[in-house]
Amino acid sequence: MTTMTDKSTNPIGLYLHIPFCKGKCPYCDFYSVAPRKGVTDSYVAALCRKLDEENRIYDTVYFGGGTPSLLGADNIALILSHIRRTENCEVTLECNPSDTGGTDSVFDFAKAAESGVNRISLGLQSADNEERKALGRRGGCEDVERAIARAKAAGIENISLDLMLGIPNQTKESLLRSVEFCKTGGATHVSAYILKIEEGTFFHKKRENLILPDEDETSELYMAAVDALEKAGFMQYEISNFAKDGYESRHNLKYWRCEEYLGIGAAAHSFVDGKRFYYERSIVDFVDGKPPVDDGFGGDEEEYIMLALRLTEGLIFENFRRRFGKAVPDSVIRKAEFLKKHGLTDTDSEKISLTKNGFLLSNAVICELLANFE
Repeated sequence: MTTMTDKSTNPIGLYLHIPFCKGKCPYCDFYSVAPRKGVTDSYVAALCRKLDEENRIYDTVYFGGGTPSLLGADNIALILSHIRRTENCEVTLECNPSDTGGTDSVFDFAKAAESGVNRISLGLQSADNEERKALGRRGGCEDVERAIARAKAAGIENISLDLMLGIPNQTKESLLRSVEFCKTGGATHVSAYILKIEEGTFFHKKRENLILPDEDETSELYMAAVDALEKAGFMQYEISNFAKDGYESRHNLKYWRCEEYLGIGAAAHSFVDGKRFYYERSIVDFVDGKPPVDDGFGGDEEEYIMLALRLTEGLIFENFRRRFGKAVPDSVIRKAEFLKKHGLTDTDSEKISLTKNGFLLSNAVICELLANFE
């Protein structure tokens, strides 16, 4: 069972991919290229045209990349002027700290805030500048501090910081210092991701020479991060995401709850009217108006369960019943009760959720739960 979207009345999420970066981080496999004046202008114009064609209402907007802040506040404001938003719309802008917090930065946070940006996501990765350097990050954590201060001075109080776990030369002590930076630096949200070496990245080419924590050490780092973040007031609400009360990412929750969102831009993905589709990884194709590619049916029962189990709230039986018109399969419940004995799940009459140990092994646990899906 899926619900058809009424473009005129039903607000959905909006993701805008901004595929421009000054340099490629060695771990990054997202689609991005170096910015060029004519290309960025054409891309912004294409985004605005597509937004006008869609003419939808949105209750969350997320500028992802790449480095969206490279467009400058004037272009961000221009794009937002083409977006119909609800009164309480969450508008997130990903920013590179060295571009928005550097001593010579000219990014206008006040203009961004005036145009509707009310949430900033900054790539801290680590508060240890040697670890940042190993990750190919430009600038130091001082830039992050300045970017936060500038955003807050402009009235943007909702600040998300990215942390990476299991990175070269990281120790538990250096990780805890990074968590402390998040606590004292004014963040309201933290995304803490375990480094994954993706094919096609520089790290993948040099993987034999990287000094990385082993699997057990990475698990210890993850558990240490969860514990330290929660003690600092950032409560876990998804495998890799932590927030102070009321500051959970409303946009990202749409992904995990299988709610609708439209993606616009090269490499952007969508889930609308029960279908998943995406734009090719090509700026030229997007600017030329090439339509997105159908990725087939989405939001089925197995996918819904898989995504729900990423959340600490877990798979709520009544939500499943309302969406699909039937109960969660007995095979899933039986398997969850078995895994509970091994400390990997929590189950009761209302839901199934993963424990912290279950999150560490989430891919294997979820596959096991769905192995005999009826």
